[in-house]
Amino acid sequence: MKKTLLLLLGLLTALPAHAQNSRYPANPVATPAPVGATATTANLPLTLEAAWQLADQSNPVLNSARANLATVEGQLADAQGLLWNNPQIAAERVRRTVPDPAPAERTQREWSVGLTQTLEIAGQQGYRRTAAEQELAALRETIEEARRQLRAEVEQKFVRVVSLQLRAEMETGLVDLIKNNSAVTRKRFDAGEDTKLDANLAEVELGRASNQLEIVAELLIQARADLATLLQLPAEKLPVVKGALVANSELPYTVDQLLAAAASRAQLRALDYREQAARNRLGLERAAVYPDVTVGLSSAREGPGDAREKLVGLSVSIPLPFFRRNAAGIGKASAELTQAEIEKQAAARDIRARVLAQWQKLDSLRQRVRRMDQSVLQRLEENQRLSTAAYRAGEISLVQMLLATRQVLDTRREVLEAMTDFALTRSELEQSAGWTATQ
Repeated sequence: MKKTLLLLLGLLTALPAHAQNSRYPANPVATPAPVGATATTANLPLTLEAAWQLADQSNPVLNSARANLATVEGQLADAQGLLWNNPQIAAERVRRTVPDPAPAERTQREWSVGLTQTLEIAGQQGYRRTAAEQELAALRETIEEARRQLRAEVEQKFVRVVSLQLRAEMETGLVDLIKNNSAVTRKRFDAGEDTKLDANLAEVELGRASNQLEIVAELLIQARADLATLLQLPAEKLPVVKGALVANSELPYTVDQLLAAAASRAQLRALDYREQAARNRLGLERAAVYPDVTVGLSSAREGPGDAREKLVGLSVSIPLPFFRRNAAGIGKASAELTQAEIEKQAAARDIRARVLAQWQKLDSLRQRVRRMDQSVLQRLEENQRLSTAAYRAGEISLVQMLLATRQVLDTRREVLEAMTDFALTRSELEQSAGWTATQ
């Protein structure tokens, strides 16, 4: 298996250099490299690890989610105060003119100052504080989930670029080989050993191979542009990536381990925190039915100067909840709690189903690559070598040699496509399960 994989995406036998470059993993392998603008602008090959770090630093969606932390942290800071309502202070100064039998009127200056505080009596502050803490925890888990999704998207676009780069190497090798064979065909035609039909057929095959190479080059440009957009790289510089693809026969996890990881995925943790926050908000709305008590303390000076009065007062006011009992707030909070519970249950079911389906697909792809390698590609590689030698010796026609070459190339394309699908499916599986290398 290992020996054949070395030949799996190698170019034709006449080009051993290309054959050496075509071995690749279905899970992209990234060599540590410098991260940042310096590595990018210097046109150094971009590794997967470097691409992840660039995305973490510059992706606008992830940075926008992080910016929301300030809002939720501010809400928590307000909720952690000693009291929810601020005290109110009121001051008044009065100039009073009193009629007097004397020729001049008498003027009195009076003042008063008061302090009032509204108090919640049904535990609203505890509900509010707990809900704010859970909202903050939910947002942090949401950011972690967004980060994992971004890394998976970067990995998938990275894999597509790696795959197309390898495909371009394959097509380049085919063009070079057909050019060599065309030269041999022209010599044989000039010597009268081949017909004009064989010469024309060689030129047609060269044109088809060149056209296929151009198509792959166009796809590679688009794949690099998509990766550059995701990484927020300069539009003028399309990244050249450095990686490999490998269809590992052994995976570092089992389906049971993936399901266990999926049960504690960041998305589900965020939904659980949001459900708890919604339950506390419902408790807050129900507690709001109980009226707040407003306590006031005041001091004043009144009366004429020779009979000055000093007043000190204490007041308590309670609204009577006869007509409005916060039914709208309770109904809205109850609906939000129900929606949070439904969303959590649906997400848990969907994640489990997605993990199981992707696991089965991954296993099928692995078996398909192994089967094509062991039962098809080895025989085709041998046929291609024999047919090339036989054609150069004049034992077979150009059509027979091209048929064997095409069979080998088509099979290599199928294997490359299967290994690319393997890498993409593995990335999706690990993202769906919330799997990390440290687990």
